[in-house]
Amino acid sequence: MIAVSKKICLLGDFGVGKTSLVRRFVYDLFDDRYLSTVGVKVSRKTVMVPHQDDMVEMTMMLWDLAGSEEFDRVRASYLRGTAGAILVCDLTRPSTLDSLRSYLRDLSSISPHARIVLAGNKRDLLDQRQLAAAQIEAFATEHNFQWYLTSARNGDEVETVFRHLGRALLA
Repeated sequence: MIAVSKKICLLGDFGVGKTSLVRRFVYDLFDDRYLSTVGVKVSRKTVMVPHQDDMVEMTMMLWDLAGSEEFDRVRASYLRGTAGAILVCDLTRPSTLDSLRSYLRDLSSISPHARIVLAGNKRDLLDQRQLAAAQIEAFATEHNFQWYLTSARNGDEVETVFRHLGRALLA
Protein backbone atom coordinates (compact mmCIF):
# COMPACT_ATOMS: atom_id res chain seq x y z
CA MET A 1 0.00 0.00 0.00
CA ILE A 2 1.13 3.52 -0.83
CA ALA A 3 0.98 6.38 1.71
CA VAL A 4 0.94 10.03 0.68
CA SER A 5 0.39 13.38 2.33
CA LYS A 6 -1.39 16.22 0.51
CA LYS A 7 -1.85 19.87 1.44
CA ILE A 8 -5.43 21.02 0.90
CA CYS A 9 -6.56 24.62 1.43
CA LEU A 10 -10.11 25.74 2.13
CA LEU A 11 -10.69 29.15 0.60
CA GLY A 12 -13.61 31.53 0.82
CA ASP A 13 -14.95 34.60 2.60
CA PHE A 14 -15.43 34.80 6.35
CA GLY A 15 -18.48 32.98 7.65
CA VAL A 16 -19.02 30.66 4.67
CA GLY A 17 -18.40 27.58 6.80
CA LYS A 18 -14.82 26.52 6.03
CA THR A 19 -14.05 25.71 9.65
CA SER A 20 -17.38 23.91 10.06
CA LEU A 21 -16.72 21.79 6.96
CA VAL A 22 -13.31 20.76 8.30
CA ARG A 23 -14.75 20.03 11.75
CA ARG A 24 -17.54 17.91 10.22
CA PHE A 25 -15.11 15.98 8.01
CA VAL A 26 -12.38 15.40 10.59
CA TYR A 27 -14.41 14.97 13.80
CA ASP A 28 -17.99 14.49 12.54
CA LEU A 29 -19.04 17.43 14.72
CA PHE A 30 -20.92 20.68 14.19
CA ASP A 31 -21.02 23.73 16.44
CA ASP A 32 -23.21 26.65 15.38
CA ARG A 33 -21.30 29.16 17.49
CA TYR A 34 -19.31 31.28 15.06
CA LEU A 35 -15.60 31.43 15.74
CA SER A 36 -13.65 33.40 13.18
CA THR A 37 -10.40 31.78 12.06
CA VAL A 38 -7.42 34.04 12.60
CA GLY A 39 -4.64 33.33 10.11
CA VAL A 40 -4.70 29.61 9.45
CA LYS A 41 -5.75 26.49 11.32
CA VAL A 42 -4.27 23.18 10.18
CA SER A 43 -6.08 19.87 10.77
CA ARG A 44 -5.42 16.46 9.35
CA LYS A 45 -7.30 13.32 8.51
CA THR A 46 -6.04 10.09 6.99
CA VAL A 47 -8.36 8.38 4.53
CA MET A 48 -8.13 5.43 2.19
CA VAL A 49 -8.48 6.52 -1.43
CA PRO A 50 -8.93 4.09 -4.34
CA HIS A 51 -6.32 4.46 -7.06
CA GLN A 52 -6.04 2.11 -10.02
CA ASP A 53 -6.17 -1.41 -8.54
CA ASP A 54 -4.95 -0.41 -5.10
CA MET A 55 -5.81 1.74 -2.09
CA VAL A 56 -3.72 4.73 -1.12
CA GLU A 57 -3.46 5.92 2.46
CA MET A 58 -3.77 9.68 2.08
CA THR A 59 -3.10 12.08 4.91
CA MET A 60 -5.01 15.24 4.11
CA MET A 61 -3.38 18.27 5.68
CA LEU A 62 -6.34 20.66 5.78
CA TRP A 63 -5.40 24.33 5.85
CA ASP A 64 -8.40 26.41 6.91
CA LEU A 65 -7.41 29.90 5.79
CA ALA A 66 -9.02 33.00 7.24
CA GLY A 67 -11.28 34.79 4.78
CA SER A 68 -10.71 38.51 5.04
CA GLU A 69 -9.19 41.40 3.17
CA GLU A 70 -6.64 41.94 5.94
CA PHE A 71 -5.40 38.40 5.35
CA ASP A 72 -4.83 38.87 1.60
CA ARG A 73 -1.24 40.00 2.14
CA VAL A 74 -0.14 36.76 3.77
CA ARG A 75 -2.41 34.32 1.94
CA ALA A 76 0.22 33.77 -0.76
CA SER A 77 2.70 32.26 1.70
CA TYR A 78 0.05 29.84 2.99
CA LEU A 79 -0.91 28.75 -0.54
CA ARG A 80 2.59 27.55 -1.47
CA GLY A 81 2.72 23.80 -1.93
CA THR A 82 -1.05 23.39 -2.16
CA ALA A 83 -2.02 20.20 -3.99
CA GLY A 84 -5.76 20.81 -3.81
CA ALA A 85 -8.34 23.31 -2.67
CA ILE A 86 -11.97 23.49 -1.75
CA LEU A 87 -13.49 26.82 -2.71
CA VAL A 88 -16.39 27.51 -0.35
CA CYS A 89 -19.28 29.90 -0.85
CA ASP A 90 -22.34 30.50 1.32
CA LEU A 91 -25.64 29.74 -0.42
CA THR A 92 -27.30 32.49 1.65
CA ARG A 93 -24.87 35.21 0.47
CA PRO A 94 -24.40 35.60 -3.31
CA SER A 95 -21.38 37.88 -2.89
CA THR A 96 -19.39 34.93 -1.52
CA LEU A 97 -19.58 33.18 -4.91
CA ASP A 98 -18.28 36.29 -6.69
CA SER A 99 -15.42 36.54 -4.18
CA LEU A 100 -14.18 33.09 -5.15
CA ARG A 101 -12.71 34.59 -8.35
CA SER A 102 -10.01 36.40 -6.37
CA TYR A 103 -9.23 33.31 -4.24
CA LEU A 104 -9.00 31.25 -7.43
CA ARG A 105 -6.73 33.84 -9.07
CA ASP A 106 -4.40 33.82 -6.03
CA LEU A 107 -4.31 30.02 -5.92
CA SER A 108 -3.74 29.68 -9.67
CA SER A 109 -0.81 32.10 -9.61
CA ILE A 110 0.93 30.30 -6.72
CA SER A 111 -0.12 26.65 -7.23
CA PRO A 112 -1.27 26.43 -10.86
CA HIS A 113 -1.64 22.63 -10.81
CA ALA A 114 -3.79 22.46 -7.68
CA ARG A 115 -6.96 20.39 -8.06
CA ILE A 116 -10.10 22.30 -7.11
CA VAL A 117 -13.59 21.44 -5.93
CA LEU A 118 -16.38 23.94 -5.24
CA ALA A 119 -18.65 23.64 -2.20
CA GLY A 120 -21.84 25.70 -1.97
CA ASN A 121 -22.32 25.44 1.79
CA LYS A 122 -25.36 25.85 4.06
CA ARG A 123 -27.76 23.95 1.81
CA ASP A 124 -29.82 23.18 4.91
CA LEU A 125 -30.89 26.86 5.17
CA LEU A 126 -33.53 26.52 2.45
CA ASP A 127 -35.60 29.52 3.54
CA GLN A 128 -32.52 31.78 3.41
CA ARG A 129 -30.98 30.50 0.18
CA GLN A 130 -30.13 33.19 -2.36
CA LEU A 131 -27.87 31.21 -4.69
CA ALA A 132 -29.37 28.63 -7.04
CA ALA A 133 -27.65 25.38 -7.92
CA ALA A 134 -27.52 26.66 -11.52
CA GLN A 135 -25.33 29.60 -10.42
CA ILE A 136 -22.92 27.29 -8.61
CA GLU A 137 -22.87 24.96 -11.60
CA ALA A 138 -22.18 27.83 -14.02
CA PHE A 139 -19.19 29.01 -11.96
CA ALA A 140 -17.81 25.46 -11.65
CA THR A 141 -18.34 24.75 -15.36
CA GLU A 142 -16.62 28.02 -16.32
CA HIS A 143 -13.53 26.88 -14.39
CA ASN A 144 -13.87 23.17 -15.14
CA PHE A 145 -14.20 21.75 -11.67
CA GLN A 146 -16.68 19.58 -9.78
CA TRP A 147 -19.19 21.19 -7.42
CA TYR A 148 -21.34 20.09 -4.50
CA LEU A 149 -24.03 21.63 -2.32
CA THR A 150 -22.99 20.90 1.26
CA SER A 151 -24.26 21.32 4.79
CA ALA A 152 -21.70 21.24 7.57
CA ARG A 153 -24.64 21.30 10.00
CA ASN A 154 -26.14 17.97 8.93
CA GLY A 155 -23.16 16.56 7.01
CA ASP A 156 -24.75 16.56 3.53
CA GLU A 157 -22.08 15.91 0.87
CA VAL A 158 -19.20 16.90 3.18
CA GLU A 159 -17.46 13.54 3.04
CA THR A 160 -18.15 13.42 -0.72
CA VAL A 161 -16.38 16.74 -1.36
CA PHE A 162 -13.21 15.73 0.47
CA ARG A 163 -13.14 12.22 -1.00
CA HIS A 164 -13.69 13.55 -4.54
CA LEU A 165 -10.74 15.89 -4.06
CA GLY A 166 -8.66 13.02 -2.66
CA ARG A 167 -9.29 10.93 -5.78
CA ALA A 168 -8.53 13.92 -8.02
CA LEU A 169 -5.20 14.41 -6.27
CA LEU A 170 -4.14 10.92 -7.33
CA ALA A 171 -5.22 11.30 -10.98
